[in-house]
Amino acid sequence: MIFERALRRELLSTAGAVFTTLFTITVTFMLIRILGEAAGGKVASKDVLILIGFNSLDYFPILLILTGFISVLLVVTRAYQDSEMVVWFASGLSLTRWIKPVLSVGIPLVLIVATLSLVVSPWANEQKMEVRNHYEKREDIAKVAPGKFQESRSGGRVSFVEEVSGDLSKVQNIFTSMMNDGRSSVIVAKEGKIEIDAHGDRFLVMSQGRRYDGLPTEGDFQMMQFEKYAVLVSTQNTMDSNNRSAKALPLQTLLDEPNPSRDGELLWRVSLPFMGLLLMLLAIPLGFVNPRVGRSANMIVALVFVAINLNVLNMLQLAVVEGRLSFWKASWPMHALVALFIAIFFIWRLKLNSPLHPSGILNRVKGCIQIKKEQKCAEDQTVNS
Repeated sequence: MIFERALRRELLSTAGAVFTTLFTITVTFMLIRILGEAAGGKVASKDVLILIGFNSLDYFPILLILTGFISVLLVVTRAYQDSEMVVWFASGLSLTRWIKPVLSVGIPLVLIVATLSLVVSPWANEQKMEVRNHYEKREDIAKVAPGKFQESRSGGRVSFVEEVSGDLSKVQNIFTSMMNDGRSSVIVAKEGKIEIDAHGDRFLVMSQGRRYDGLPTEGDFQMMQFEKYAVLVSTQNTMDSNNRSAKALPLQTLLDEPNPSRDGELLWRVSLPFMGLLLMLLAIPLGFVNPRVGRSANMIVALVFVAINLNVLNMLQLAVVEGRLSFWKASWPMHALVALFIAIFFIWRLKLNSPLHPSGILNRVKGCIQIKKEQKCAEDQTVNS
């Protein structure tokens, strides 16, 4: 059918524009946040683009759900705004005839959302955690930029180095300030390097320096000189697979080794494709707009509905994680309620567009009265002439 082909083309073109806009906004916010983390020493500067890529894959399911919903809503709203729906209903066609072309575009989109949610997003989260953990496990001295004060992960030590060797193994002219048993300690040294003991603990070994404990105005102020002085940087910490975040676990692990946290993550992943499909169907009756009124009202209502839907899903996920609900009890109520809303909105719109509905009868009566007035005016003009 020509209508279906034209509608599919319009949906795809609108979806492309909506996705481009949403993706640009998302990447901009991610770039600002990750650059702030890089400036604060939480991530490496060279990992910024990699983290943006992995974060984008993680946000893709939500972006595609919003893309499908907003695209259908905009196309239906435009049809009402341009009075195309008047011709559509006058031709005896029902609003339900929009379901087939919308599903022809929506089902492939939902399959992509399911693939991203169940497979790609967990992999992206795992890679993102590995990048961050790899940076966290590096020696603190390797994170220090020459000429810049740097705070350690624990926040108990501030370091400054004048120069770093090319292989990051040694630093020159070190200044370190830290708290030791409630007392301030300042260490200055000519050179330092990282050494690892037999237990895997990392030490910053400084040579040819001085240490100052306390304040010069206090009686217990101490100053000492040393040839070598070692400061514990980090301890060996092996990461067990059981401690991995549920977001980074593959689907098979969530199914084979269930617990409340993993069931909550599974609920989130499984719910996204169903949410995307139901929202696209909901957009058909929700796209109604009076041609004489702006189209912003229904858009605001639609976005509020999406926000409520996501918040309810988050609350159900939290209830599963806390053990207040099981996975099966939390997996269907929200989708059933949305499906009920879809049926109610379709029935409501179909009745409003029915010729037997009071509003339709009233419109026809008004039309007949207007036609009779015009005929009477024409007759009066004929008699006067």
